[in-house]
Amino acid sequence: MNFLRGVMGGQQTSGAQQSGTQTIQKLCDRVASATLLDDRRDAVRALKSLSKKYCFEVATQAMDHLINVLQTDRSDSEIIGYALDTLYNIMSNEADETAESEDENQQIASDDLGVQFSETFIKQQDNITLLLSLLEEFDFHVRWPGVKLLTTLLKHQSTQVQQIVLVSPMGVSRLMDLLDDSREVIRNDGLLLLQQLTKSNAAIQKIVAFENAFERLLDIITEEGNGDGGIVVEDCLLLLQNLLKYNNSNQNFFKEGSYIQRMKPWFEVGDDNSGWSAQKVTNLHLMLQLVRVLVSPVNPPGATSSCQKSMFQCGLLQQLCIILMATGVPADILTETINTVSEVIRGSQVNQDYFASVNAPSNPPRPAIVVLLMSMVNERQPFVLRCAVLYCFQCFLYKNQKGQGEIVATLLPSTIDANALSAGQLLCGGLFSTDSLSNWCAAVALAHALLDNATQKEQLLRVQLATSIGNPPVSLLQQCTNILSQGDKLTRRGSKVQTRVGLLMLLCTWLTNCPIAVTHFLHNAANVPFLTAQISENLGEEEHLVQGMCALLLGICIYYNDNSLENNTKDKLKQLIEKRIGKENFTEKLGFITKHEFYSKAAQKPQPIFSSPDHMLFDHEFTKLVKELEVVITKAIYKSSEEDKKEEEVKKSLEQHDNIVSHYKNIIREQDIQIEELKQNIASLQTTNEQNQSTMSLQLGQIQQHKDQYNLLKVQLGKDSQHHSSQISCAQLNGFQPEEVSRLKEEIEELKKQQDILQGELSEKNVFIESLQQSRVDGQTDQTTGVSEKSAELQKELETLRSQLHVQSTEINRLQAERMELLQKTEITGSLPASDSPSVNSQSDTKMEQKVAQLLKETASLKEELKNQYEDKSSLKQQLDTAQSTAAILQDETEKLKQELAESKKEQDDLLVLLADQDQKIFGLKKKLKELGEPVEDEDDLESGDAGDEDDLDDDGDDDEDLRD
Repeated sequence: MNFLRGVMGGQQTSGAQQSGTQTIQKLCDRVASATLLDDRRDAVRALKSLSKKYCFEVATQAMDHLINVLQTDRSDSEIIGYALDTLYNIMSNEADETAESEDENQQIASDDLGVQFSETFIKQQDNITLLLSLLEEFDFHVRWPGVKLLTTLLKHQSTQVQQIVLVSPMGVSRLMDLLDDSREVIRNDGLLLLQQLTKSNAAIQKIVAFENAFERLLDIITEEGNGDGGIVVEDCLLLLQNLLKYNNSNQNFFKEGSYIQRMKPWFEVGDDNSGWSAQKVTNLHLMLQLVRVLVSPVNPPGATSSCQKSMFQCGLLQQLCIILMATGVPADILTETINTVSEVIRGSQVNQDYFASVNAPSNPPRPAIVVLLMSMVNERQPFVLRCAVLYCFQCFLYKNQKGQGEIVATLLPSTIDANALSAGQLLCGGLFSTDSLSNWCAAVALAHALLDNATQKEQLLRVQLATSIGNPPVSLLQQCTNILSQGDKLTRRGSKVQTRVGLLMLLCTWLTNCPIAVTHFLHNAANVPFLTAQISENLGEEEHLVQGMCALLLGICIYYNDNSLENNTKDKLKQLIEKRIGKENFTEKLGFITKHEFYSKAAQKPQPIFSSPDHMLFDHEFTKLVKELEVVITKAIYKSSEEDKKEEEVKKSLEQHDNIVSHYKNIIREQDIQIEELKQNIASLQTTNEQNQSTMSLQLGQIQQHKDQYNLLKVQLGKDSQHHSSQISCAQLNGFQPEEVSRLKEEIEELKKQQDILQGELSEKNVFIESLQQSRVDGQTDQTTGVSEKSAELQKELETLRSQLHVQSTEINRLQAERMELLQKTEITGSLPASDSPSVNSQSDTKMEQKVAQLLKETASLKEELKNQYEDKSSLKQQLDTAQSTAAILQDETEKLKQELAESKKEQDDLLVLLADQDQKIFGLKKKLKELGEPVEDEDDLESGDAGDEDDLDDDGDDDEDLRD
């Protein structure tokens, strides 16, 4: 520690100091050599008493001994407390009140001792770790001085101590436990410690936040009485600001933890707002700042918008608006409330709409916007309050085209209410008042009503002003240019530069990207000569900014000129600049804007913050506009007429291209709507189809059930009729056989015809598919659309053929089943014995005939229902195919053609298989008819299959014999 002694080198020490130094030396020897704890405790107590008066001597001689006491004597809380107090006195460097006054140089040197002693202490990182472990002790005499010592170390060497705490196991958690201490003095000092710990360290801020800091701090604020609380509430709010400011992670955690809702009670003020204490003003000011931290424009847009939404939903915005319109609120709180409401509504359409609906408690009620604008254009109001109102109006119009339209509408002749004071009237009054600050604020506010809104720029051209009685009204645009050109009148105003800059900012914003407004401006023959005269003159430095603004306005008139005025086309204006001003001189004057000292300040933040009214020259949004226009205007000035023509042609082609693109976008949008409708129709059709399928399955189950009942009836009839008489002729039961047989023959003939037709169509489709494949191989891609349509038609026809074949195969199966039933009935009735009585025979036959008739009737009805169901299904399939083909047209036609051809080939193979199965079934039916003795055509075909079917006939005969038995 010899380097510390150098601080005091060259100074004469008195006898008292020598005596004190000797005493400290003896005490240090006693601490180091004493074997009894009481002796060491007494020595440390004595060092504590001397540490304020002899801070340097104690620090240089006793620091190591005190650290050793902290390490070795932890079992005795009293000596630990004395050691911590002594170290705190050394680090804090608090002078003893009884000490004699020192000269100035010595006082300055002693102020740095605490920083140097702190640096010496933390050179050994184990010292901080030891101190953190001591904070776990619950004893008041240990914990409290430990908290104060660590807070002092953080004040002097914050970065180094933060890094040590960050890497220390459970270091932050131990410090967070201080907030739960039941002793208020420790809890309050713990707040101060955490304030120092969380400054400018995002990692520690995140750890503290996840240690449930938000919940604990909000509980403390509530317990202390919210805004009416004392300095503890202030400390909690400062700590919350440290945790949330510029920390997006903690802000998101604060929002998702529903802590924004707990902020609403902070702003509940009563009707009587007189007599606010200084602490209450401070607390509420910090609370408003905390809200602004969550919705600051520098935060990510998504995080800000979500916090704005939460504040509206929980009623926080409504509570702030109540404070905004309340009476008796202190001026600084009212100003900060206006700034807070501004950022809560900035860019949030819902919040902006709510703010537009807020009315002041006056008679008659007036909108809050009107009341605020009255304060902005009133020169007797405080400067900071007027700036806050301007910021609020800017935030209300930020990305709010609806609000912009409402403000401009109050200026239009068709919507002006002569009996009510509107926002537009206040802005016009401020624009042309004698107060230069009101001129500037009104011009900037009106410019924000036009920002990025071409519609309102055109609407504002309709505004007419009555300048004096007997004179015709003039447009607002003309009145602004008239005031600019009247230099002698402006001289009589307070600050003519401020007024002219405000009007020029309004005109530049108005004419940007609005050729109609440019035409109106150029239509006045005096405007262009005025601008060129202002730019070409050699004026003082105070006028350089006005010259730059005039150059910007003239450049806008060139860049956004549509050449509708013959005397003021782009080429003529550029020739005028070249002759009267010079291109280089023009660009130099244009650069005066960005080189101005107040330009960069205004470009930093959206909020207008100025130290004095004279510094109020630039608007934040206007600085962004200048940055965009400066480059394009400079290029436009140096472009030739040919390049302008080429650029115009390019613009026209781009506009045509944009029109084409927009046209196709509209078509695609309509097609998307149609596709959505078709998808809905398909979904409904699929639902109907599923219902039909379920109904069919139910009916098929009923048919199967009837078949089972019929088979059971046959079995029962065979058992009960073993002794029936054989007198009943087969012809009696077979009376309907010729009709059935003839019907079967007709259906077979019809099926054969349909089969021939299908085979013909199938061969045609094969030829067509081969031609499609050949055209695909030859590379005829230009016919892709037509082929796709043919392929779609082919797929539709194949689906129809498939459905027809399915119906035919079902019908054939049904006919075959009915034929087999007839055969079985014939065999059963022919084999009845003749020994039974006629009555029994007749009764059984009657029952059987009734059963058979009932079954036939039910079968016929089921057939009719099935037929209807198949027809419905066929129509639904057609509709489904139509919808699918419509949706498929929008897809890649080439890939679809390949897929459809492959599917068509596959379906064709399936169709061939179905046709082969149908041939077999027809052949089987012919064979059955032949067995019944009916004449059948194509006997040669049947004879060829007789030899192979003899075994089958024998088997049938055996089955018949078994049935008779």
